[in-house]
Amino acid sequence: MSYFDSLQKAVPLFHEHLGQKLRAKNQLDTLQVNVTKKCNLACKHCHLACSPKRDEDMTLETAKQCLKVFRTFDFKILDITGGAPELSQVFTYLIEEASPYAQKIMIRSNLTVYNKEEYKKIPEFLKKHGVTIIASLPFYEAARTDRVRGIGVFEDSIRVLQHLNDLGYGVDPGLELNLVYNPSGALLPTSQDDLEAIYRVKLKEEYGIVFNKLFSITNCPIGRFGEWLDRSGNMERYLERLYDAFNEVTVPELMCRSMLSVNHDGSLYDCDFNLALGIKIKGLHQSIFDVTKEDIANRQIMTANHCYSCTAGAGSS
Repeated sequence: MSYFDSLQKAVPLFHEHLGQKLRAKNQLDTLQVNVTKKCNLACKHCHLACSPKRDEDMTLETAKQCLKVFRTFDFKILDITGGAPELSQVFTYLIEEASPYAQKIMIRSNLTVYNKEEYKKIPEFLKKHGVTIIASLPFYEAARTDRVRGIGVFEDSIRVLQHLNDLGYGVDPGLELNLVYNPSGALLPTSQDDLEAIYRVKLKEEYGIVFNKLFSITNCPIGRFGEWLDRSGNMERYLERLYDAFNEVTVPELMCRSMLSVNHDGSLYDCDFNLALGIKIKGLHQSIFDVTKEDIANRQIMTANHCYSCTAGAGSS
């Protein structure tokens, strides 16, 4: 994490610019569970630096405790992420066990994993449990997507999206398929509404693909992207763009204010980005095994300058 000092020095500190202590809401909605760092891809913008070489994975004991906390603390949404979460040994367990009581279960998928023989039946499993799919598709053209995620990834993603449509995802009520756009460099995304309109036209006309929503995500200056920014001398310039685009209107609905993020080992964080940086929640109880509701309700959020990525423009949480 050699880039962290550069990140903090590039612009005024986030908490000072905000002018207040950022706090979580009294009742949290979402428990985000980062089940593994294993991934079949090694994307350039990945803030967790996941790859096929990583082997971190959540144990069954930790997964059970996550579900216990979910029910006891009245969470509504179970957000399963990774890595490629499908590669985790507890992926199907969490979904099967949470389905009877979670208002919503959502997964973050790179799509391409479903082309592998051992995972081809996962989409049918997700349909059975009404799981919402948040799928990464950095662009609607092959060249820019493959530049970020690897050669052939766009074609593999399109094939999976067509299969998901055939199953009813993006078509039938209750089978939600959302896409995620990321800029391919040290740039801020353009209007989410404009991008969504273009994605709809391009994917429908060229591949017959439909989807529910597009989320435009600002690249967080950490992980592989943060290392590249620092190495290439772009950290200060990129942080200045985020700083100049700061929008106080985004602050009330920042994701960290309504969620709790759990690492594969059960350690607790305010968000997935803090997890990547190793910045645990404030307080004595920082594990899913000893946390109390008092620890997380109205807690002070731990911030650093990467938080500017979630408050730039229209927001990116």
